[in-house]
Formats: sequence, structure tokens, C-alpha cells
Amino acid sequence: MTIIRQGTLFGLQELYDMEPTQRFEGVFSAINIDPIFAVVTKKSRFGRPVDLNYAAMIYSLVARITERIPFVKDLVKRLKNDIMFRLDCGFLVSDSVPSESAYSRMVTILSESDALEKVKEQILYQAITEGFVTDDTVAIDATHFEAKDQAPPKEGKPKAEPKKRGRKSTEEREQWVIEQAEREANLTLFEKKIEDQLDVSLDELLAAVPQQPEWGVKKNSEGKNVFWFGYKAHLAVGTESQYILRSLFSSGNLNDGKAAISLLKGIQERLDLPALQYQTMDAGYDFEPIYEQVHRMGQQSIIAYNKRNEPEPEGFDKHFAPTCLREHSYRYDSYDKKYETLKSTHPKECHDCPLLHEGMSQKVYKVKITTDLRKYTAPARGSLAWKTIFKRRTAVERVNAYLKLYFQLDNVRYRTGKRGKVHVDLVTLVYNASKLAADRINARLNLQKQPA
Repeated sequence: MTIIRQGTLFGLQELYDMEPTQRFEGVFSAINIDPIFAVVTKKSRFGRPVDLNYAAMIYSLVARITERIPFVKDLVKRLKNDIMFRLDCGFLVSDSVPSESAYSRMVTILSESDALEKVKEQILYQAITEGFVTDDTVAIDATHFEAKDQAPPKEGKPKAEPKKRGRKSTEEREQWVIEQAEREANLTLFEKKIEDQLDVSLDELLAAVPQQPEWGVKKNSEGKNVFWFGYKAHLAVGTESQYILRSLFSSGNLNDGKAAISLLKGIQERLDLPALQYQTMDAGYDFEPIYEQVHRMGQQSIIAYNKRNEPEPEGFDKHFAPTCLREHSYRYDSYDKKYETLKSTHPKECHDCPLLHEGMSQKVYKVKITTDLRKYTAPARGSLAWKTIFKRRTAVERVNAYLKLYFQLDNVRYRTGKRGKVHVDLVTLVYNASKLAADRINARLNLQKQPA
């Protein structure tokens, strides 16, 4: 009996062409994968045969982030079962679907290179060139996320030996000094004080960042300590454009303030943003070396003040504005960039004050910000201008939320810090690429709306 086979009404290519859009085209077009492809592709004719589409594998990792596919095994399953998804990622019909091991090898190779960093910089450079990044303010903050591996038991602090009463002998004092010097010499760069980072190059700082998962602690809304095991992502975000200008991946126990100088130096050395004027951060970054680094960049620090049990200044209010004899605060007037001087005028309550007319109270008060960069900022602390700029800091919190909700920032599935960094770099890369794609679409639509 002859079996008659019914021919298909549409060919595979015709079915593919009938799709309304290629879902990832906008994001893929914003990413130049050449630096990544050059690292992961096979260089030698020896060894295992080359039967993998490496370019499509890279694009599929990007699609995994945008499609919120939690595991690589789910990505492989999706590629096997969804022909349209496989074609959208760049695989040919004749290509074999990569295994989980193949993706694992790719991630390991990427963890030993700076290819993702290069691609991130290229995306940001393209956004700057096309005029989408014109920020005058950068907001810096950190967000934590847990490692998915089982956390080791939290180590308690060792009990200190009971101190001997009385003064140390000369020999004991000399031995103690030697031990302290040895302890200081053995500290890593990020275990030392923040001021030790000021004169260190950016490359040295990035090479010294701790990246293994560690126990971290943070106060919750009730003021209680909450412990977690994992990592931190430190971000510098343009407050208007909301592009991630710099990012840093670290262990969970790294103090937020110790990551700030690396981010600031990265902005200074790797980006060309002439409109940039202000760096805004919360009270966790209130350290003198951070103010010094911002000042060296020719910019201003808008950082919440952390009192730290300091005494109330006499003759000044809580924002370090001078007060008159009746303890009314002077009003911020202006800032002289040439002389780096803040100008304040007498309080409005003193308009009819007899002390002012008798010369017992001065009309204008000037102070150079270099007197104390932490106390004197431009615009002055407590002024309306200062508060307006500080409110822009919420942009980095918004981006942190986007990365966790929509880009799987807190879904690190790797056991080592280096491989975890690949995940965070990929997440921030895809975020900026998606932002650039959206800005390009909006610019095109706005152009079409303009009358001919």
C-alpha cells in the first residue's frame, strides 16, 4: 500500500517570516559581542571539534536574563523545545543545542577575562555618543543578594584574653608594637582604612576587591541586625538617564564606603561626562576620603551627614551654617567656584535686629569648603538646593529594584566569586543594553511625530 505524504502548506522560513517582530533584536543590536566571541571561541584545530554556535550561545545568555529563565538547564530545555526562541537567539536549524556543560565552560572562560567589562563600556560609550547620557548628578549605593549555596555556620568573635592590669613593661610594649605593625602589613587593600585607597590606581583597586561569598549584616527597618550570606553589587547610576555608569561586585561583608573610591575613579578615568557636577550618597558613605576623592575630580559631594557622637558645634546649627547672637541660622546665598567659597547672608529674622545695625552681627559670612570638605559642601547643607539634589539619590535605589525584579540580579547560581561576577556583569550589561534599545525606539518615535 502506497503511503501518500501530505506536503506542508508553509515552509519553516515562511513561518518564521510571519512572526511580527524579532523579540530580542533591539537588545542584541545594542551589544557588540566581538570581544566576548574572541575569548570564548576555539582557537586551535586540536582538541574537541567545533560544533557549537558560540555567537548564538552568547545571545542566548542575554535572552535568559530578559526572559527571566532561572536556570541554565531551563535555558537548554527552552532551546530544545521552542524553535522560534532558538532562531531568535541566532541558532540555525542545523545547529545542535549546547549542553549545560558547554555553558558552564563558557562562563568559566569569561570569568578569567575582562571581555564583559569591555562590552559594558562600549554600550555606555554608545549611549553617551548618541546623547542619551547627559547627567549632572550620579547616585551611588549598594544592594546585597544572597548566594544560593548553603551558607557555612557564622563564626563568632573569639574571646579576647583578659587584659593585665597596670602599664605594660618596656619589653611588652615593644613586642605589642611589632605585632601591630605585622598585622597592618598583612592587611589587604580593602581591609585597610579608606584613605589608603586615594593614591592607588584604579587597576590595583579592581584587582584587590574581595569576591568570595561572605556573611554580611544590615539593619532592618526596626533597627535590628539582619545577617545574610552572599555578595554586594555597588552601583553608580546617572540620576536622570538611569544608566549604570559603573558597577562593582564584592563580598557581602565589604563596607559600602570602601567601594566608593573605586566607582569614583572609574567614572573619572573611563567616562567622558563634562556635565557631571555632583556625587550623591547616603550616610553610609560619610567618610572624609570620599569627599577628598570627589573634590579631586572637581565635583561636589552631596552626602548625608553621619553625626557619630560628635559634639554640637558652637555658633553653628546642625547643618554647619553660622548662627547670629540670637541663634538664628544664616541663609545660604551662593557658591564661588573660583575661590571655592560658600556665601551666606544674615537671617531674615535679623532684618530689624538692633544688633545688626550696631555692627554686633555681620551681614555676610563666607567660608572655603576646603576648610572641612565633610561639613561644607556646595550647595550648603540644609539649603533647598542641597535637598533637591539629594532627592535624586532615589534613582540608584530604583535601578537596584529593577535589577532584582526584572533582571535576576539576586539569582546567582555559581559557587565561586569569579563566576558570580560574570552573572552580575551580564545583568548590568543587559540592563544598559535594554535601556539603550528603549531610548533608541523612543527617539525614533519622537522623530516620526515631528511635522515634516
